[in-house]
Amino acid sequence: MIWLMAAFCCLLWGSAFPAIKAGYAALSINNADTFSIILFAGVRFFGAGVLTLIIFSFVERRLLIPRKSDLPKIGVLSLFQTVLQYLFFYLGLAFTSGSRASIVNSTSVFFAILIASLLFHQEKLTAQKFIGSAIGFAGVVLVSLDAFRTGGSLLGEGFTLLSSVSYAFSSVFMKKYSTDASPAMLSGCQFILGGAVMVAVGLLGGGNIKDADLKGTAIVVWLMLVSALAYSIWSILIRYNNVSKVAVCGFLTPIFGFVLSLLFDSSSAAGGLLAIPALALAVCGIIIVNQSKFYNKK
Repeated sequence: MIWLMAAFCCLLWGSAFPAIKAGYAALSINNADTFSIILFAGVRFFGAGVLTLIIFSFVERRLLIPRKSDLPKIGVLSLFQTVLQYLFFYLGLAFTSGSRASIVNSTSVFFAILIASLLFHQEKLTAQKFIGSAIGFAGVVLVSLDAFRTGGSLLGEGFTLLSSVSYAFSSVFMKKYSTDASPAMLSGCQFILGGAVMVAVGLLGGGNIKDADLKGTAIVVWLMLVSALAYSIWSILIRYNNVSKVAVCGFLTPIFGFVLSLLFDSSSAAGGLLAIPALALAVCGIIIVNQSKFYNKK
């Protein structure tokens, strides 16, 4: 069930790749217009936060309102999970290709395991966890082989790497903070705060969103739902399981994104067969990391 729920989150995140590209086209956002992209992302995450609080207030049958003691936690999570992660990610995309970015971004799994083990001592770092993560990462590399045929840049890969580190820290902080607070409440509130900051940055930088017709609005709403459901479920999984047990499933996200993108871009169908062995490697990595004998049972 943990794997299925984590895979569902990755499937939702994977759907965001083609959806974001479709959103750029529907809203007339130029790929080089960084501040309009940040504004677009800010609107998405602010709305995602509102939806998260509404949906999970019904699920938990209580109004999700943060306590005063939760505010510093929300600020830290918002800084790492939304503001820094996506500012670095979108800036990185301005200097590199999406396929190269997906490879570098997948290193967040390694960083999450290392940070949880070595810095926060939330679990033990074992050879099996490292080997399983390496095998899963090999699947991401395989599905993104075309990325190695194009040139990269220090800024592009550098910013994307910083995005991965930021996300890894947010996973560990969520594990720590959710012990006495609702993960859904923390996710929703940090989205609202982070989204508001990104909207402000986008507007101050001269960003704007034009042609918000029915199609563009539908895409934005879908992306809001993706973030609201995926991050909240992922946060709940992180709360009750070792970070490495859940984080390694993140290797499925770029693979799902690759497969779903094929449905919208028939010209790249020739590389579709790579998704099969890539998915097999990712699943093998997940199985290795999740072997119960590698975890201390209390």
